[in-house]
Amino acid sequence: MTVPAPRTTFVKRRRYRFDLRSTTLFFVFLAVVVCALGLAARVAAGALERRPAWVFVLVLIGVAGCLGLRRRWRVAGVARRAAAALDEAAREAAEQLEASAASHRRSAVEAVAVDYDTLTPEGVDHDAPTSEEFDHAALTPEEFEEAIAALCERDGCSDVEVVGGAGDLGADVLAVTPDGRRIIVQCKRYDESHRVGSQDLQRFGGTCFTVHEADVAVLVTTSDFTAPALEYAEQCGILCVNGETLEAWTDGTGPRPWDVAPEAGTAGAAGCETAGAGF
Repeated sequence: MTVPAPRTTFVKRRRYRFDLRSTTLFFVFLAVVVCALGLAARVAAGALERRPAWVFVLVLIGVAGCLGLRRRWRVAGVARRAAAALDEAAREAAEQLEASAASHRRSAVEAVAVDYDTLTPEGVDHDAPTSEEFDHAALTPEEFEEAIAALCERDGCSDVEVVGGAGDLGADVLAVTPDGRRIIVQCKRYDESHRVGSQDLQRFGGTCFTVHEADVAVLVTTSDFTAPALEYAEQCGILCVNGETLEAWTDGTGPRPWDVAPEAGTAGAAGCETAGAGF
């Protein structure tokens, strides 16, 4: 193989022309500076001859000036080192916080994935983790939606999709049941003292059937429902899954929501007569 010879790069140097005016001004300025220094030295020598004690004063002033400059340089060095140490400490703290947050997110996701993978879609699995081993209330709202989606997929649903967020119109999880019905799930991760009210059910009931065309509409919460909320859900055919029922569904000891839902076509419009709320 032939290696091409390296090309020589020529650097074009700029040539400066001789300028008589600039040269003259430079030498004039140099002469002024030399004269000024000579005059200052002559005045200082005459003053020292008249008053020899000023020599001691000038020496002290010079020493003090040197010490002041040295101290100033030392303080500046200390300040630079302190700033560097603070910057390093802040960077290490940020890295530790980021690592801790990443570890927390990873452990939460692993908990959802591992726990639900051990559950079987058929009936009760005696080797499955109990509700004491997995606490839905400890999850964030986003992780709770992922957990409900994992439950649906575990129990045979297809086309499972998490769509919760801004503009979701009340739908957090979309899926198709094993018998082919379209299920819409809204997830409410509330504390035990915060129960789901009728307003939550009304907002969900206004979109789950008309907008999302649900065959099965489910509202799942980690807490409970108020009496007006259950009454509204029963009228509209919305299934309400509270914290206790969710534990049974997770353990496999309770029914799946679509198992107790009415057949497609018998529920969906507001005010229709149907059973299934608070199953």
